[in-house]
Amino acid sequence: MCEFCLKHGEGEKWYLQARNYSEDMLSDIRRLRFLEKFSNPEELERGFTNYNRGVERLKKVPWFIRNMLSRMITRRMKKVHFGQVVPIEEIEQIFEFTNSVVRVACICRQSTLGKEKRYCYGISMGPNGGKLLEIFQAMEEKFTGGVDDNRFEMLTREEAIAAFRAHEHEGLCHTIWTFQTPFIGGICNCDRADCLAMRSTVTHDVPVMFRAEYLAEIDPDRCTGCRQCMRLCQFGALSYSASTEKAAIDHAWCYGCGICRSVCKGNAIRLIDRAASAAAHLW
Repeated sequence: MCEFCLKHGEGEKWYLQARNYSEDMLSDIRRLRFLEKFSNPEELERGFTNYNRGVERLKKVPWFIRNMLSRMITRRMKKVHFGQVVPIEEIEQIFEFTNSVVRVACICRQSTLGKEKRYCYGISMGPNGGKLLEIFQAMEEKFTGGVDDNRFEMLTREEAIAAFRAHEHEGLCHTIWTFQTPFIGGICNCDRADCLAMRSTVTHDVPVMFRAEYLAEIDPDRCTGCRQCMRLCQFGALSYSASTEKAAIDHAWCYGCGICRSVCKGNAIRLIDRAASAAAHLW
């Protein structure tokens, strides 16, 4: 299991523990300050600018310095804003014990594309968006002078699940995120092209999220060799063998998101426990 399961889940999956979504955690002054910075448009823009500059600089420094800086960034992010890939089945479990789902615009897409894409979901134990929504609305009013209710779209559990199923067919990977760990306040739907966190983790080798607790596995007897799964994989884990006419998964690259299953007409792909595989050490 990932280290958060040991630290924040007592050996169980930490993101399935209701206490890590507790509204009581939002009274922590450090968390409130972090959320205020997270909600400040100027702070966000400055942060994204610094991120892009930092990544470019990392490319140019010697490998041992790059590795040291990467570890430092990861250690800090684990404390404040870290994520983990979670398959759709466990996203549905999270929706069972949380009481509110609010769809909002993704700040990564706003930065990279310059337009709104509603791929992020705030989750809360409280009704009607809970205390987290109250905080974000208060911050929006503080920084913009008013609250636009259209930016905060309340969804039922059924509507949220349907939306996540649709995101799977778009090839988007589900990830949960902390706001001052271990409090979990959001679920995002990421891709490597537009998501800064995924790009940081996969492309630039500066991890800001864990892999899933699972790995994908292909049943060669069921695989038809259609290669549709390869189209959706954000991690480069899928390949195609011309000799066998089957798809294959490299577990060293697989993040266990399970998105590839959504387009497999032969139901040839399943998720297996990462801890029981040779890739148990990869997080």
